[in-house]
Amino acid sequence: MSTDRGAAAFDLDGAWELDSRVSIRPERFGALLYHFGTRRLSFLKSRTMLAAVQALTDHPSARAACAQAGVAQAELPRYRAALAALAASDMIQPRSV
Repeated sequence: MSTDRGAAAFDLDGAWELDSRVSIRPERFGALLYHFGTRRLSFLKSRTMLAAVQALTDHPSARAACAQAGVAQAELPRYRAALAALAASDMIQPRSV
């Protein structure tokens, strides 16, 4: 699956959360995410992305979490692609509402 298709399939209006086995370590550039189940490491390349990921649990949708983190409408496709990559690597998962 290409990244574009994965991003297009990512549901910005769905409820998402960080997997309970993922640890976040904030860094100057953004953050490191480590999944203790899969032993995968992911990099968040901005503080805004970190804020969006941290806000997922507190908002009804990924779109709302991005808006709260300050993601402009024009930047939303890029953040959707990043969130799709995190979902594909099991860093975030759908949340039952």
